[in-house]
Amino acid sequence: MTLPNFADGTYRTEPQRVSWFARLFPGIFFYCRFAANVLRSSWRARRGQYNGQAWSDSSWEVLHSLEKVGIEFEITGLDQLEKLDSPCLIVGNHMSTLETNILPGLVQPFRNTTFVVKSSLLNYPVFGHIMRSRDPIAVSQTDARQDFKTMMSGGTERLARGTSLVVFPQGQRTPTFIPSEFNTIGIKLAKRAGVPIVPVALLTDAWGIGKWIPDVGKIDPTKKVRFAFGKPIHVQGRGTEEQQEIIDFIEQHLEQWNT
Repeated sequence: MTLPNFADGTYRTEPQRVSWFARLFPGIFFYCRFAANVLRSSWRARRGQYNGQAWSDSSWEVLHSLEKVGIEFEITGLDQLEKLDSPCLIVGNHMSTLETNILPGLVQPFRNTTFVVKSSLLNYPVFGHIMRSRDPIAVSQTDARQDFKTMMSGGTERLARGTSLVVFPQGQRTPTFIPSEFNTIGIKLAKRAGVPIVPVALLTDAWGIGKWIPDVGKIDPTKKVRFAFGKPIHVQGRGTEEQQEIIDFIEQHLEQWNT
């Protein structure tokens, strides 16, 4: 797949022709394409063929499938990733399944990357093969002390060998950003590994959280998707000011987008 040219670090959806079926049944249209994408990716992962380029390509397929139902994307600040000469932590709010599918296509072209994920995802049928192929850090979300140790040791090791890491300090997906629930794991890991943090603000509720299956929620073409990457932040001292800087960056963008 030919990836877009991120002129001045920005990507915006170009005018799309939306078919009558996609307009009337956006969820059915999208999830059929998404399922086919996951099946193809899983088949390649089982055969050891799902590398960083394949991950990026399949991520862009998801983005284009969302565009085909009429969802518009506005992504800014990608030049911040391009300018880096070291691995980094990408730290942001966690709103929906959308960002976990789209971020690989945005970050991987610039920096080899992986995620912190729930360990249960590695055992999912079909999808588990994809996640395991990307060497994620798996945490239980039931034992906070052990999860912290796992993230610090696994994160430091991956960053040391040049792999950047996407971290959602909220843990759970939520349609609203609650600063008090945005923990400092990103600050602590960045300080220990000696790498910068690139904050990212996300507005991704066009892919809703499902009532019965969280990953399969409403697809709403009336909502615009926005990603904003900020300037790298280098942690000094205890990192209190840097943590607040990340929170302020996210809150300011969400406030701007929701007005």
